[in-house]
Amino acid sequence: MQPVVQYLRDTRAELRKVTWPTRQEAWHLTLIVLGATAGMAAILGLADFAFAEIMKQLVLGSWVGYVAGLVVVAAGVLAWYLIQRE
Repeated sequence: MQPVVQYLRDTRAELRKVTWPTRQEAWHLTLIVLGATAGMAAILGLADFAFAEIMKQLVLGSWVGYVAGLVVVAAGVLAWYLIQRE
């Protein structure tokens, strides 16, 4: 039981050393997180919509789908190549 009590005492001592953000800092940081989350949700939603449309065009046999599919594949290959160069 003694190790648990010592752990809790040490934890309490460490928490006293923490510099906590002010209410205004916490609010600003919260807004940053919410903005970044909303931005990433929008980007991922648009990407999902675009890929769904490309897949639909490929299934329907449209030439637009083939061109879009080739562009996506080419972009993926280019991204892989650029990452491997570093």
